[in-house]
Amino acid sequence: MDFIELLKALILGLVEGMTEFAPVSSTGHMIIVDDMWLKTEEFLGMYSANTFKIVVQLGSILAVVVVMWKRLLSLVGLYKIKGQPANRKFNLIHVIVGMLPAVILGFAFKDYIDDYLFGVKPVIFSLVAGAILMIVADKFGPKRPTVTTLDKISYGQALKIGLVQCLSLWPGFSRSGATISGGVLLGLDHKTAADFTFIMAVPIMAGASLVSVLKNWEYMSMDHIGFYAVGFVSAFVFALLSIKFFLKLIDKIKLTPFAIYRIILAIVLAIIVF
Repeated sequence: MDFIELLKALILGLVEGMTEFAPVSSTGHMIIVDDMWLKTEEFLGMYSANTFKIVVQLGSILAVVVVMWKRLLSLVGLYKIKGQPANRKFNLIHVIVGMLPAVILGFAFKDYIDDYLFGVKPVIFSLVAGAILMIVADKFGPKRPTVTTLDKISYGQALKIGLVQCLSLWPGFSRSGATISGGVLLGLDHKTAADFTFIMAVPIMAGASLVSVLKNWEYMSMDHIGFYAVGFVSAFVFALLSIKFFLKLIDKIKLTPFAIYRIILAIVLAIIVF
């Protein structure tokens, strides 16, 4: 790996880290930046480049672990959250129920997603589709949310949010955009929906990365390790800088401003690409 190639990894890590928590699709943004400017497929190959876009998100997920370690340890009984109610505690089952639908569909359609949806044109349409869902959530979600903390989420709500999360298998739709929207429509406030999204992302992204690496192992090379490492560290650093800011922001401005940004971006891309 030469300096320019490692710089591209740094840039993609920055894009991932800064967009992972906002409902604008980090994968979609990496695809746009990569396909239109960086062209990492030329030296990584298509499958290795696609795998990088999944694995690099582990850097952002590590930032979630650093910021939310108390809540994560509480899921497995290793930490007691102060003031946690005795009834309906948020636990590991909520996370499993929420992530299961996307895990099943993601495993079933992994090859199709890799072959047909990792491109700028599919991302343009998913940006708009995700934006519409976000606007609907803000407009038709309860004005007074009934779920204002993770410990009030029911298993049924977790499952329904997980079903909505399946939409994010379409690169560009946004995992956080789908799950936060689903949560808001089900009565969660924006911050609680975001908290659930980020916690659920830890096992689901770790699993997705493992599956992607195993399925595309033959297309990868030891020469790619430096590229992956730089992208991972870059994503972690920039995600760590952005996660707390986003959690405060989402409760103030809601989803619609992000939806408007997505639509404007899709229009600009459509003018360039079509």
